[in-house]
Amino acid sequence: MLLGTAVWVAVHEAGVHATIAGVALGLLTPAGLIGGRNILETLEHRLHAVSALVIVPLFALANAGVSLGTDLLTDAAHSRVAWAIAAGLVIGKLLGIAGATFLGLRLRVGTLPSAVSRGQVSGLATLGGIGFTISLFIAQLAYDDPETIDLAKVGIFAGSILSGPIGALILIALARRIPSGDEPG
Repeated sequence: MLLGTAVWVAVHEAGVHATIAGVALGLLTPAGLIGGRNILETLEHRLHAVSALVIVPLFALANAGVSLGTDLLTDAAHSRVAWAIAAGLVIGKLLGIAGATFLGLRLRVGTLPSAVSRGQVSGLATLGGIGFTISLFIAQLAYDDPETIDLAKVGIFAGSILSGPIGALILIALARRIPSGDEPG
């Protein structure tokens, strides 16, 4: 960890984007057994929660470059752009992911794993609306006006924030309906 931090600081101070240090260190992590231990797997398990739940969201928010003040939030509440993007992430991801999955099942080009129900596909598809880093990137490409970009970013955050609990509620509700030991259908 100390070596990684030192490399990150050195790369940053050299004027290179510090994520390059992370990529280089990731490539240097041993993939095989060292002293009978799988170092890569151990690091992955130890760092996953911190990375997924803290680092990635902070990285996305820091790089979003938008100040979430009350004026912007008020403007976004009345903006069709913000509402459309939020709905696209919540409803669009559900319809797109679940729809494509169900179409694939209908056309017999794939099957669901035996422990996965169609309802669970819907819950997981809703969780697909959480990912906002690519949406932020696309908003920068889609709009020229800085105010519209900021409104789009608020819509992206709102859609991502709503997708998590909605998808989780769907999955929790389904889990409560399935008796222990029964396979989903």
